[in-house]
Amino acid sequence: MKPHFTSEPSEAYIALGANLGDREGTLMEAVERLHDHHQINVLRSSHLYETEPVGYVDQPYFLNMAVAIETELDPHALLTVMQGIEKELGRVRHIHWGPRTVDLDLLWMQGWVEATPDLILPHPRMEERAFVLVPLNDIVPSEETTGLQKIVKTALEKLDGKEGIQLWRTYNWETGSAPSGN
Repeated sequence: MKPHFTSEPSEAYIALGANLGDREGTLMEAVERLHDHHQINVLRSSHLYETEPVGYVDQPYFLNMAVAIETELDPHALLTVMQGIEKELGRVRHIHWGPRTVDLDLLWMQGWVEATPDLILPHPRMEERAFVLVPLNDIVPSEETTGLQKIVKTALEKLDGKEGIQLWRTYNWETGSAPSGN
């Protein structure tokens, strides 16, 4: 049985997306709920980006963002918290890659490589998606030494389809400000 807590805090990166209801409000609420968890500290947030749907395209545009967190939870316990937040905010899973009130994806976690039926780390499609890479690029420190910065930069240079993403609002987690970027 895996422990629910690691011995030291790990930094992790989570992608968030929403395309139903109050997209921006739901994303902000999800970030607040992550931060309010007693074993999660939100460190940094990307700006918000409006993106075209991928996969199932007959649906509204998404708002996407990413956050960097620090946590003592192991990846499976963190995933459970994230899925609980999705459920609390009205997430239902009817169509694969379909419309959703909110989606939280664990992208990468310091010191963890995982391949189980419910979790793969690093996220297997992270490098293929501009709606993940562009927000992630906002928050991965340039001096980061774990290789995530290199992965993000290299993937962004190779990626086609970045025209399907545009800045929606600038956002700063520390001040909670989200002035209009439109």
